[in-house]
Amino acid sequence: MSAASSIIIPKSTFTFLAELEAHNEKPWFEANKPHYQAAHANMVAFADALLERMRAHDKLSTPSGAKSLMRIYTDQRFHKDKPPYAPRFGGRLARVKPALRGGYFYRIQPGGRSHITCGFMGPEADDLRLIRQDIDYDHATWRKLLRGKNLRTHFGDLFGEELATVPRGHAKDHPAADLLRKRQFLLRRTFTDKEVMAPDFLDEVVKTYRAVRPWFDHMTTVLTSDGNGE
Repeated sequence: MSAASSIIIPKSTFTFLAELEAHNEKPWFEANKPHYQAAHANMVAFADALLERMRAHDKLSTPSGAKSLMRIYTDQRFHKDKPPYAPRFGGRLARVKPALRGGYFYRIQPGGRSHITCGFMGPEADDLRLIRQDIDYDHATWRKLLRGKNLRTHFGDLFGEELATVPRGHAKDHPAADLLRKRQFLLRRTFTDKEVMAPDFLDEVVKTYRAVRPWFDHMTTVLTSDGNGE
């Protein structure tokens, strides 16, 4: 068994996050800094192992597990009443752009709120135009990809922010109106705390990420074309 296969997220990491959520203030955090450092080190090790495993079958631009992690400190510049810390560990593995598109996200949070998410969080205007154009012309391929057995085994329905109506330039009664309205294109799988702490959690994350590749490959083709299929 490789080192990357033996990384687990222990109960102590969940305990720290749960206590941080209950005592989200600087004095408590400073007094418990060693617990944070231990939990953070565990997450860096997990993220490093995840990155190593994912690089075996995808090209990623994320340089290290540590660089994939989001800061635990929240931005209070415009929201002084916002809690100073985010009681979760989260991160993102980025694919090499512009050749490869789509992102892999993960979040570890107590109370059954851990999840991994794949997709397109905030497509730029030109990308969104190409995505909608592809849906308009070839929605059958989208349905086939999103209903694929392997993908449906791991993910629920596509979700994300969407418009109230079909955007201008597309038929209001289009059979893929539900897809055309979307501004974000995301797939998510949630995990219980017990599942996250299980020895095979890393394997499950990699397996779930890999299930989305056919859709990512299609999206890469769409988003690296000139809109005319070239």
